[in-house]
Amino acid sequence: MHLSDFNYDLPPELIAQHPLANRTDSRLLEVAITGLRDRHFVDITEIAKPGDLFIFNDTKVIPARLYGQKETGGQVELLIERITGDRTAWVQIRASKTPLIGSSLFIQNKAGERIAAEITDRADRFYEIALPEHVLTILDRFGELPLPHYIEHQPDREDAQRYQTVLAKNPGAVAAPTAGLHFDDVILNAFADKGVQRATITLHVGAGTFTPVRSENVSEHQMHHEWFAIPPETITAIERTKAQGGRVIAVGTTSLRTLESYALSKQLSGETNLFITPGFEFQIVDALVTNFHLPKSTLLMLVSAFAGMDPIRQAYQHAIAQRYRFFSYGDAMFLSRLP
Repeated sequence: MHLSDFNYDLPPELIAQHPLANRTDSRLLEVAITGLRDRHFVDITEIAKPGDLFIFNDTKVIPARLYGQKETGGQVELLIERITGDRTAWVQIRASKTPLIGSSLFIQNKAGERIAAEITDRADRFYEIALPEHVLTILDRFGELPLPHYIEHQPDREDAQRYQTVLAKNPGAVAAPTAGLHFDDVILNAFADKGVQRATITLHVGAGTFTPVRSENVSEHQMHHEWFAIPPETITAIERTKAQGGRVIAVGTTSLRTLESYALSKQLSGETNLFITPGFEFQIVDALVTNFHLPKSTLLMLVSAFAGMDPIRQAYQHAIAQRYRFFSYGDAMFLSRLP
């Protein structure tokens, strides 16, 4: 496979810059064997059947972007990739010159507070830093919500609320599991009334999710690692759903990757760098709720593996023609697995 197989032209005005007034106001493109169907997201309660199991990622986005200075006075920007301990984390660093291991970065906030972070290690484009207090405590005081690069405004109060899902509870992600942004309590209650089940996993989305694929030969790409955990009761719910003939429906690519990682490793927690491309054999997930993904991205490759390259290509062409909204604050798709 070639990277160019997963490219498409998107008019810039279709990149959603803000969420809609209500979470469920978004549109939903249903992609099935019978073809494409334009829906509203509230129609998810019609698509869902009694006995189906929706699995959500309950990670919570942390204020992972930090600003400060090097010892020499140069400006730096840090983006948390993964929290590795109470006071340690891997980060991406943007600076005019490459910082050295053993040097310090002085992180600042708008209130004038300042703390020192020591660079202790480096692996490829990531740096390990050591902080004087718990990472989450420092982020609460110094951090900024890390909106994706294609969202052009500075984070505001609206983002603080709407760039989290209603089920978010476990802090650690640096990007939202965006398929979950469309669900509200009304839909979740309608599921319960209909006999549609729900369960959760946790996968802390890392900054590497935005890392572009640089090799034309897709097989040469190395995925980033992300931490996940699956409650035992979620596995029990999956087994019960399968035994009773229901569908396991992943809400978002993060939920799907977590479940399919478990299918391969049988581990309930750990790190995954599972790279799903066409030809992958899915073992757990039967249907997927997902947003529209960037051209040439690993996530576009994943949905192409799940629903088929031609159906996805046709769906994206249709979505562009029908002026769907794209990416994190955009509209959604409901995909059935390629038979």
